[in-house]
Amino acid sequence: MAILLEGRKVSRNFGGLAALLNVNFQVRSGEIVGLIGPNGAGKTTLFRCITGVHPPTFGRILFKGEDISKLMPHHICVMGITNTHQVVKPFPEMTVLDNVRVGAFFGKGWVRGEVKDATQEALRVLEFTGLTSKANFLARNLTLPDRKRLEVARALATRPELLLLDEVVAGLNPTEVDRMIRLIQQLRESGITIFMVEHVMRAVLSVSDRLIVLNFGEKIAEGPPDEVARNPQVIEAYLGKNYASGKSHYA
Repeated sequence: MAILLEGRKVSRNFGGLAALLNVNFQVRSGEIVGLIGPNGAGKTTLFRCITGVHPPTFGRILFKGEDISKLMPHHICVMGITNTHQVVKPFPEMTVLDNVRVGAFFGKGWVRGEVKDATQEALRVLEFTGLTSKANFLARNLTLPDRKRLEVARALATRPELLLLDEVVAGLNPTEVDRMIRLIQQLRESGITIFMVEHVMRAVLSVSDRLIVLNFGEKIAEGPPDEVARNPQVIEAYLGKNYASGKSHYA
């Protein structure tokens, strides 16, 4: 598989705080890659570096071989990278359809410029994400699981090649987690590459081809989920030194 996204010694400072330090990573076309680590490890900061919200202080990020490190977020979106937010951010007084239609005017879809095309794209995405029956609901009236799906739908409407999912499973009950896992698998089957941050280990272990682990802004492990789940350094990062020599609680 070709390398779709690559980070080379990505570092991000906020004043005197190094949120990321020399992080190297690759995401290959067609993969689902999980990005995990304790709270404050730098996961969302890395996503914001990729999407141009917080450009790297040092290092480079390449998308399909092109350096995107200094590009603005809307330029990166047009190139084919879209993200969802950890805290869902719909337009609450707009309908579900209109929320997704807004997404269709950005990314690779916006150049078409026709409202009818944006509407058709939005309807297609709503069907894919299981929200067709809620198309005319105001976003503020949706349940949390449906708001999560709407967040994904708005991102999909931009027609991304690479979708960054930031804790899309957080706050869902086990049944809802299973539904979201299936949606993530369907996204990959449709040809979209997934890079996901997640704290719900059952979800990230079940769908990821590889895991990358951050702790205090540095990459401490990378590999297949089963291998990473048994890594003493990863166990220590989550549970402390007393657990590092024992069997993983994530396996």
